[in-house]
Amino acid sequence: MSLLEKRDSDSAHSPSDDEKRIGVSPGEFKALGHGDLPLNPDADLSEAERALIDKRLLWKLDLRLIPWLCLLYLISFLDRTNIGNARLVNLEEDLNITAGQYNAALSLFFVSYSLAEPLTNVLLKRLRPSIFIPLIMLLWGICMTTMGLVHNFEGLMASRFFLGLTEAGLFPGISYYLSCWYRREEFGIRAAIFFSAAAVSGSFGGLLAAAIAKMAGVGGKPGWAWIFILEGLATILIGIASFWMVFDFPDEATFLSPVDRERVIRRLKADQQSSAEHEDFKMSYFWASVKDWKTWLYAVIYMGADGPLYAFSLFLPTIIGPDGLGFKDTTAQLLSVPPYALAACLTVLIGYVADRTHQRGLCNVGVSMLGVVGFAMLLGSKQPSVQYAGTFLGALGIYPCIANTITWVSNNTEGVYKRGVTLGFVIGWGNLNGVVSSNIYRAKDKPTYYVGHGVVFAYLLLFLVGGSSLMYVLLRQENTKRRAGKRDHLVEGKSEKEVDALGDIRPNFIYTL
Repeated sequence: MSLLEKRDSDSAHSPSDDEKRIGVSPGEFKALGHGDLPLNPDADLSEAERALIDKRLLWKLDLRLIPWLCLLYLISFLDRTNIGNARLVNLEEDLNITAGQYNAALSLFFVSYSLAEPLTNVLLKRLRPSIFIPLIMLLWGICMTTMGLVHNFEGLMASRFFLGLTEAGLFPGISYYLSCWYRREEFGIRAAIFFSAAAVSGSFGGLLAAAIAKMAGVGGKPGWAWIFILEGLATILIGIASFWMVFDFPDEATFLSPVDRERVIRRLKADQQSSAEHEDFKMSYFWASVKDWKTWLYAVIYMGADGPLYAFSLFLPTIIGPDGLGFKDTTAQLLSVPPYALAACLTVLIGYVADRTHQRGLCNVGVSMLGVVGFAMLLGSKQPSVQYAGTFLGALGIYPCIANTITWVSNNTEGVYKRGVTLGFVIGWGNLNGVVSSNIYRAKDKPTYYVGHGVVFAYLLLFLVGGSSLMYVLLRQENTKRRAGKRDHLVEGKSEKEVDALGDIRPNFIYTL
């Protein structure tokens, strides 16, 4: 047996020499400065053996973390957008609500969702992922199920408000959680695979809604009610399973041996990250995020992607349906599938390319131009075939930029709580624009929906393309100054601990473009 095989065998079954030497158990890793790396358990191995161990470790992390988290986000996005599918099967008529009241119900979700988001990552860190994530899933599953039991506008509004409140922690929480496991150049492809679940839920949701709607009349319930009830019950079951399937941060993860936990911490420290470590919350971390200009420019960029995302996902069935391109209800549900499927593939591809090139800003600009062209086709043509092709380009220009922007934010924000708070602000502000998205596709504008298409076009061009271009230029200038030593004065006279506390303000922290 080789030294490498013996090392892995010992880590999996009984304490190895390294484990005895390290002498730690989950949660006992001490915070280290950026100049200090944890003890290297593989120091006596060759470079090839260390590379193989690292590859095996990364594969273990991927198998344990990514598939289940993708499922959770698929369920989350399905539950927040299935109201668009329910609308096609007489939701408004059965509840006796107007188009304006329907849009108000959509808007209310984003109000509670956005207001709760900035604080959710603090709760995630304090309660632990293995408790916080399953708990909020149970709560929003209950809210989702009760949406199928409402009989009037007031009931729909109440259920949408609490659905937004309980769902708020998942996307920023998992985005932050994953960033605490992977190096910066590894995070993009994983975030893209994770977010591609949103596009998959769009295609899957259309097929599922078309099937469930055929249950109309069962138990005296209309088809749209069964969409909410069955999908809500599925969320509850998956939430219960998540108590066993969601793990804590690297220093406490029970599926890793002590040596593997040490390896994960070491590779993050080598990447100039401390986000996997324990840190007591202080208001200074909150204000560090608030005072950072990048937080607000990233929020503008993200709103340029997120506003169009919700407009597209909530109203694509309407755009394609009888009041839009003229396709019948079931046909419209099915025609909404291909754009989402293609967008899921491009999302993963862009994640891979951006990880390899380290050019997230340019990826944002290039991909979002597809969306600009797509919505220009929806605005400028009256041919259903051309407009339907425009929905493909629209999806391709929107979905990859969500995951790429969140990865960009995570790459360039250092510090345990600062990163969590920043992601909360950025994602919260982006989702608050769902209020706008919920009200731009008005019934009186059918079948052209010029106002809706025009607003999305403007969001993509001004905020996503323009904001990403500006961020790219500013970060490039800042990196040039840091490499030239023009930021070295920021660490003069400071102790190592004080320098470490600067996070991404440290002169040796080079931003990802």
